[in-house]
Amino acid sequence: MAGLFISLSTQAQKIELGASLGGMLYKGDVAPALNPRFFSPGAGAFFRYNVSRSFSIRAAGDIGTFRAEDRFSKDPLQQARNYSFRTNISEVSVDLEYNFLNYVSSPRVKNWTPYVFGGVGLCRFKNDVIKAGGVVTYPLGIGVKYEIKRPWSIGLEFGTRFTRHDYLDGLADLTFGSALTKTTQSNPALFDSYTYTALTVSYTFYKIFCP
Repeated sequence: MAGLFISLSTQAQKIELGASLGGMLYKGDVAPALNPRFFSPGAGAFFRYNVSRSFSIRAAGDIGTFRAEDRFSKDPLQQARNYSFRTNISEVSVDLEYNFLNYVSSPRVKNWTPYVFGGVGLCRFKNDVIKAGGVVTYPLGIGVKYEIKRPWSIGLEFGTRFTRHDYLDGLADLTFGSALTKTTQSNPALFDSYTYTALTVSYTFYKIFCP
């Protein structure tokens, strides 16, 4: 029984549950560069398993919106197109995190570390033009986390979700079936992506009571 208790306690110290709150930005034909003007709300939850001091595996789910409008561009072709959209999106992902500093499970250590992450995800989205599900994304980003008071930690994270298509803004789907002109067509070589910037809070399970 004592051995089982030690084993469960060790495993418990590796488990974190958390939530995130922040915002999303789109990058594509309508906004070729990230524009803070279009920052829209997002939120999520995650489960993190700390494999070692350096590596963690995280499963996450996020929801949010992003938008953009041609009328705010300085490009005359975009102004002539005058296209705008708003997309609602939800996603699930699995990431591998690498901590640059040791994140030690000890009550006498002040834990903090910058980290990077990358993985794969699935999303579903809907706007005025298109509705799609099961779309593959490739999350990649950076963050920093700090254990403010055991077992609670806070963090700040920035990540981009890359795609292999041009449909998040609905522009490609809208123009493929119409007579294309320089003012209406999308750029098929420019794949859409979106970012999620968030504050995070998590709880680490340091204690399991022996039954």
